[in-house]
Amino acid sequence: MTYPEVLLWQRLRGSSSGLKFRRQHPAGPDYTIDFYCAAAKLAIEVDGQIHAYSAAADATKDRYLVERGLRVIRIPAADVLRDADATAAAIVAFAAAPLHHSPAASGPPPRSGEDRP
Repeated sequence: MTYPEVLLWQRLRGSSSGLKFRRQHPAGPDYTIDFYCAAAKLAIEVDGQIHAYSAAADATKDRYLVERGLRVIRIPAADVLRDADATAAAIVAFAAAPLHHSPAASGPPPRSGEDRP
């Protein structure tokens, strides 16, 4: 793991959100995800300077992951180095956000006037 990944891992693994994160998670035969949250179906990639030269490979990896139902976020390593706590908090907040809003258990709200006896 790179230094920014270590900093981020120290914060994600101790998250009080109840979400579990894995590091260096295998994804298919060819890919490894820097961090993964199964409950949120979220792949987190920390991008250092080398990623400036591998944009096509990153896009191919992202497409592979999205096709398998994952959300992918890419975090610049510089952001982690600048403020690892804020970066981890933003990731946890994103992971905790529901993928879809659940409809009300009783159905849609009544139309105007239907709520009166």
